[in-house]
Amino acid sequence: MMSTSTCFSSLSPLSFTKTKPSSPLCSMSTDPVREWILSEGKASKITKISPVGGGCINFANRYDTDAGSFFVKTNRSIGPSMFEAEALGLGAMYETKTIRVPKPYKVGPLPTGGSFIIMEFIEFGGSRGDQSVLGRKLAEMHKAGKSSKGFGFDVENTIGSTPQINTWSSDWIKFYGEHRLGYQLQLALDQYSDRTIFEKGQRLVENITPLFDNVVIEPCLLHGDLWSGNISSDKNGEPVILDPACYYGHNEAEFGMSWCAGFGGSFYNSYFEVIPKQPGFEKRRDLYMLYHYLNHYNLFGSGYRSSAMSIIDDYLAYLKA
Repeated sequence: MMSTSTCFSSLSPLSFTKTKPSSPLCSMSTDPVREWILSEGKASKITKISPVGGGCINFANRYDTDAGSFFVKTNRSIGPSMFEAEALGLGAMYETKTIRVPKPYKVGPLPTGGSFIIMEFIEFGGSRGDQSVLGRKLAEMHKAGKSSKGFGFDVENTIGSTPQINTWSSDWIKFYGEHRLGYQLQLALDQYSDRTIFEKGQRLVENITPLFDNVVIEPCLLHGDLWSGNISSDKNGEPVILDPACYYGHNEAEFGMSWCAGFGGSFYNSYFEVIPKQPGFEKRRDLYMLYHYLNHYNLFGSGYRSSAMSIIDDYLAYLKA
């Protein structure tokens, strides 16, 4: 999502730890970020703290120490659950050992309210890297990250600041219609009283099944919010992906933010060498973009409504619904 904070975040579920809330007496006298860095982070001194720009939801800082650098995100108004969900998603990606994501170390509450996440700091290179390598490694992640539970995720998370419902389902079409499109349509109705987009959108949701004829859909681990601001490369040119909204879903849903990701032909060619393109791929592309256009409409207002409405109208005409 384009206005989330750009962070260098990730986590291994095996190494990720939570900070327990401290008592009121001691919480005001301790800095849990500094405390972790100087103990479990194995640093004896912090030499510099520098702000890192790029986001509008969280604050981000680089902590330089004699044991290396750490990346720290904080949010002064939201409790640890948001960062815990991010960490679990990053951990799932990290465990596939395919594409690089920074390893997260610690999530916890701040003494004065809010929360933090500490993770590996990755020194970025001068570009977004080779698109063909990005396509191949992303496909390898999708291929390696599978779930026996079906479509969804173990926790709810956020897409930008919008809640993302991840209740497990064995039916992808039902999951996507209800927890992705349906949720956003209801939000538009509640927030803007937009009955037109709600009613037409619901009609589309009820008629999308033919778009999936002859398609094999497996629950693949998705980054979930893959736009240009969440894609980078390390100093060796290897692709790095950041700020996820992970869940297990149809691999094609990963391209829902492609309208602002800049994926080119070499990206898709490399991707489809690992996971072959399925029948009707082009017919489903806008369906997956619709989720993100609706989310941008709900977050940022009417500037995104026409794009969402156009997709809905085009599909209703195509499906004769």
